[in-house]
Amino acid sequence: MSRGKIRSLEWIRTLRRGVLATKLRHCSRNAIGVQTASDASINGDQEEHDLCNWDELKFSFIPTDYMYVMKCSSGESAFSQGHLTRYGNVELSPSSGVLNYGQGLLEGLKAYRGDDNRIRLFRPEQNALRMQMGAERMCMPSPTAEQFVSSIKQTALANKRWIPPPGKGSLYIRPLLLGTGPILGVAPSPEYTFLAYASPVGNYFNGPMHFSVEDKVYRAIPGGTGGIKSITNYSPIYKALTQAKAKGFTDAIFLDAATGKNIEEATACNIFVVKGNVISTPPIAGTILPGITRKSIIEVASWLGYQIEERAIPLEELINVDEAFCTGTAIAIKPVGSVTYQGQRVEYKTGEGTVSEKLRRTLTGIQTGRIEDTMGWVVEIE
Repeated sequence: MSRGKIRSLEWIRTLRRGVLATKLRHCSRNAIGVQTASDASINGDQEEHDLCNWDELKFSFIPTDYMYVMKCSSGESAFSQGHLTRYGNVELSPSSGVLNYGQGLLEGLKAYRGDDNRIRLFRPEQNALRMQMGAERMCMPSPTAEQFVSSIKQTALANKRWIPPPGKGSLYIRPLLLGTGPILGVAPSPEYTFLAYASPVGNYFNGPMHFSVEDKVYRAIPGGTGGIKSITNYSPIYKALTQAKAKGFTDAIFLDAATGKNIEEATACNIFVVKGNVISTPPIAGTILPGITRKSIIEVASWLGYQIEERAIPLEELINVDEAFCTGTAIAIKPVGSVTYQGQRVEYKTGEGTVSEKLRRTLTGIQTGRIEDTMGWVVEIE
């Protein structure tokens, strides 16, 4: 072989090594190409440190190895046995209920890797019950709680190599319940699909949240679907959210549609306010999502000795509170740094020594195994 050909081969090998290193650094889906589906066991044997730069992990979608799929066919009222399959696109009829009429629900929960390297889920049965509640409202069959929790366990274990190291993030698991059967008239779909996929995620937001108050667009109305996780709840408020972000805000707070005077929640999280030893949050009354993190924080705060109030919170009350914070699966607990309404900005305490920080440390400690779970909330799957 000529010297020129040898140099060309060496150059090609060097280039290939550089491309591979770049893929691994950026957590690309192509990083799985190092170990293909036929090489990887369903429990994910490749070491997690080979996949990503976990220090740069954000809350954005990174495809993982497997997803879970389960069907409920026409004429049946219960879901059949589901199975894991390689993550990939799904095929839908153009006339499917979810595409034409938005008949679908979503959920969200996380798998955490503790300092002991054990994998934990947090209250997955509550997600199952919330999906069942939403399915009843949307005229859909739903997996049993046992089927739901089993699917989440299997999805987490099959993708466990994508669960970040302790303190670096978590594996966000997104269950979907979709009307996938063909339907032309306005009616429930004849067939349904449940699936769950996963993505490693970091923080949803960095630092305190800064809100504008939205008083022209309403997230939910009485008698609507604001109290369930319908897929139709989110895109109608994209415009308000986009406008808020364009002005430099993190998110928008929405008011109740009945009076336009009381705060309800933000785009995808519940809100709390603190005054002295009293923690208040808007009540669950059909227009506010019954967040599982919300529910857990109410119980943790009560356990820590705070007085909890679930009541209507007038917008003007935000001027006089000591703190405000938000809760949700994606954000966990985030302090609110400020709220702005009609040009008036109110700022709140954040950081060390605040109630929200105390609650955050307690809740995340339970979720990751650093604090003993006396509530029976954590499900260990490894």
